[in-house]
This record gives sequence, structure tokens and C-alpha cells, in this order.
Amino acid sequence: MAKHRSHSIEFERQVAQEFVSGETLHGLAKRHGVSRNLIRIWVRKYEEGAFDDEAHAADLLQEYEARIAALERLVGKQALELEFLNGALRNAPRPRSGTTSVITGPRASPSLKDAG
Repeated sequence: MAKHRSHSIEFERQVAQEFVSGETLHGLAKRHGVSRNLIRIWVRKYEEGAFDDEAHAADLLQEYEARIAALERLVGKQALELEFLNGALRNAPRPRSGTTSVITGPRASPSLKDAG
């Protein structure tokens, strides 16, 4: 059973353009290692303008993939920042029991000298 290969839009367009410019099906098929029937399909798509739509779709897909990669990097960076901040919060010194005030400072502890 033959393996199916996938060809780029640019390659398919190039082969179709070569046929339209005067190359023979047999010569193109032999040189590029593809069937003549496949070249006919590519030529029909080329003449219908389908490669232009596919090229636009491929460009759009590439743009979306780049945007997704950028967003994934941003999410990874934010996850690291959250992990760092959570670790810093866990390791931060805990406030002592008792109220403190910026104005008056910590509550004075009773001393034995004042009790007399």
C-alpha cells in the first residue's frame, strides 16, 4: 500500500504553474515524484483560485499559532510569578499576637514594678 504524502501549498502551486507555463504532465510527475492525476487536481485548484484561499488560511493559521505561543509563554510566566509570591507569603514572618498601631506602637506589657 502506498504512503500518502502531504505537500505544501507552495509546492502544489509551483507544480501547477509549471504545467500552465507549458511543462508536460509526464515530465512534472517524473521530476517531482507525484502522480499525473494529482497534478491535474492541483492545476484545477490553481485555475479556480483555491490556492489563494488556502494560502490565506495557512497564513492566518500561522498567525494564530504564533499568538497562542505568545499567550502560553505569558501564562507560564504568570504561573511562575504566582508560585514565587505564594512561597514568599508562606515564608514571611507572621505578626505577633497582640495589636500594634503605627501611632502608638505595640501594647506595653505589664511589668512588676507598676503593680506596687
